[in-house]
Amino acid sequence: MKAIRISEFGLPKVMELKEIDRPVPKPDEILVKVYASGINPVDLVVRAGSNAALSSLLSLPMTPGWDTAGTIEELGDEVTGFQKGDAVYGVPNFPGDGSYAEYVVAKASQFAIKPKNICFNDAAGIPLAALTAWTAMFEFGKLKMGERILIQGASGSVGGFAVQFAKSIGAYVIGTASANNFDYLKQIGADELIDYKTQKFEDLVQEVDIVLEVSSVRDNNERIKSVQVLKQSGIFVSVNTDFAFNDEVIHALDEKNCKGELSANHARKESLEEIAKLIESGQVKVPQGKIFALRDAVEAHQLMESKSVKGKVILQVREQD
Repeated sequence: MKAIRISEFGLPKVMELKEIDRPVPKPDEILVKVYASGINPVDLVVRAGSNAALSSLLSLPMTPGWDTAGTIEELGDEVTGFQKGDAVYGVPNFPGDGSYAEYVVAKASQFAIKPKNICFNDAAGIPLAALTAWTAMFEFGKLKMGERILIQGASGSVGGFAVQFAKSIGAYVIGTASANNFDYLKQIGADELIDYKTQKFEDLVQEVDIVLEVSSVRDNNERIKSVQVLKQSGIFVSVNTDFAFNDEVIHALDEKNCKGELSANHARKESLEEIAKLIESGQVKVPQGKIFALRDAVEAHQLMESKSVKGKVILQVREQD
C-alpha cells in the first residue's frame, strides 16, 4: 500500500510517499480502508520533532496522521459491534503509526460508525478536534445545562466544536476570538463574544463556572486572569497538556477553591458515537475543509504552517461518492 512516511524529523519535505506492507489487525483491532485523513496542528509538531515528550514516544520511520475516516476491511477475532464494510471514523494510534496511508490498523475502541449525513472528507476532520473538546468539557470540566463557560480560542477547530457541544446541552457560551470570526461563532451559537485583540476578557467576564483554554497561547500569567473570572469552586481546563500550571496559577486556584485540569484526549468509541448523533441531528455543524491528494502531503503541511487557511486541511486518499 502507499503511505506517507517520515524517516527523520524536520521540515515538510521529510515526508515521502512510499510503498509499504499493508498492516494486519491484531485480535482487538480493525483494518480500515482509508478514504480521508485530517491534518491537525499536532501532526506538524510530530513531523518536526519539536516536542521532546512526544518525540520520545515515537519510533522512526513512521506514518503520521491521527484523524481518519474509511471503511472496515478486516476485523480482529475479538472485535464486536462492527462488521466488514462499515463506514467508520476515529483517532488511530496517537502518537504512533497513523492514517496518511491507504490502510491503517488500530484498536476498534478508537473508532465509531461515521455520521451518516456527511462524506468521508468531512468526517476525517472531526475526531481529534471534537474529542479534545468533548473530553475537556464533559470529562474534566463536568459542564452541565445552564452553566456559563468561557471558551478561549473559540474560533479554532477545537473551539468551534466546544461552542456547539456546550450549546447542545443548554450551557451559556462566551467565546474569545478575533472580530473577523464573530459571524461564524454567532452562527454556531455563541452567546457572547470578546475580541482578544482589542478587549480584556478579565474586565468583561465574571462568575463563570468553567474556563476552557483551547487557544495555542501558553502563558501562565494569562491563566491567572482566567482563574480570576471563575466563580468560587469553578474549574479551569486547558488542553495544552504540555504546558504545566506554575506555582502562581496553583496558588490562584487554591485561593478561590477552584480546580485546575490539564485535559488529556481520550479516543473512546462511546464519545465518538455521541458526537455522531449530534452531527446527524443537525445540532453540530462540521466546517468544510481544504482538500489535498495524499501525494501532496508536503504542500498541505506547508499551507498549515503558513497559517493562511481557514477550516480543516484534509488528505483525500480515495475517490468517494
